[in-house]
Amino acid sequence: MQRQYEVSIQEGEVITTPLDPPVTGTIYGALLNFKGALEVLGDAVHKAPYQGAPKAPVLYIKPANTLIGHRMAIPVPDDSVELEMGATLGVVIGKTATRVKEEEALSYVSGYTIVNDVSVPHDSIYRPAIKQKARDGFCPVGPWVMPKEAINNPDSLQVKVFINGQLKQENNTHHLIRSVARLISDVTDFMTLRQGDILLTGVPENAPLAKVGDVVRIEIDRIGFLENILVHEKDWNWGGRA
Repeated sequence: MQRQYEVSIQEGEVITTPLDPPVTGTIYGALLNFKGALEVLGDAVHKAPYQGAPKAPVLYIKPANTLIGHRMAIPVPDDSVELEMGATLGVVIGKTATRVKEEEALSYVSGYTIVNDVSVPHDSIYRPAIKQKARDGFCPVGPWVMPKEAINNPDSLQVKVFINGQLKQENNTHHLIRSVARLISDVTDFMTLRQGDILLTGVPENAPLAKVGDVVRIEIDRIGFLENILVHEKDWNWGGRA
C-alpha cells in the first residue's frame, strides 16, 4: 500500500507521492572524511588492522540495488532492529574526470544532491561492509539535483537529520577532511569518474539510528530535504514504495 503524507518543500511545492531517484550513475562513498568520524576511532586508528589514518580516500560503492528516491520506503531487514542514517552530500559529476587538479575540480561538477547512506550498524571499517551497506533500498537519493550554480561553496553547507520531527544530528561540510574539490582530485588521481557518477563526501560521526515506522528527514542547505519512512523488509516492494 502506498503511504502518502504531505510535506511542503522550500519552493512551496507539495509532494504527496514518491519521486524516482534523480541520478543513474555509479555511487562512490568515502569513509572517514569527516574530522569527527576519524576522531571517534581514537588510538585504534594506529593499531591493527588500520595501522594509521588513511593516506588516500577510502572508497566503497553503493550498487544500483540500493538506490531509491525521495519519499520511498527504506526496508529494515528481519535480523536488524535499527539502521544507521548516514546523511551526506552527493556530488554529481558533469563530465569525464581523470587526474583532475584540485583548483579545477569544481568545474567537473554538474550539481549536488542529498543522500542517505543507510547501513546496518557495524564496528569494523577495515574491509568494505557489503552486507551492511549494499542491501536493497539502502541508498535514498534526492529529491533532485541542485545545479552547482545555486551553491556558492559546497564546503560550507549545514547538514541536519530529523527523526520523527526531532533533530538528531547536525554538522557542516566545513568539517570535511578532504574538501569537495580535494576529494574529486584525489579520487580521479587513480580512477576515472564519468558523467552522472555520484561521489559521496562522507558521513558525520555518530550517525543516528532509526527503526520501523520512523520518518527520517535529511536537510542540506540550499538543496532542500530528503525524506523516507522505514518499513519491515517483508512489507517492502521493489522500487522502495511502501
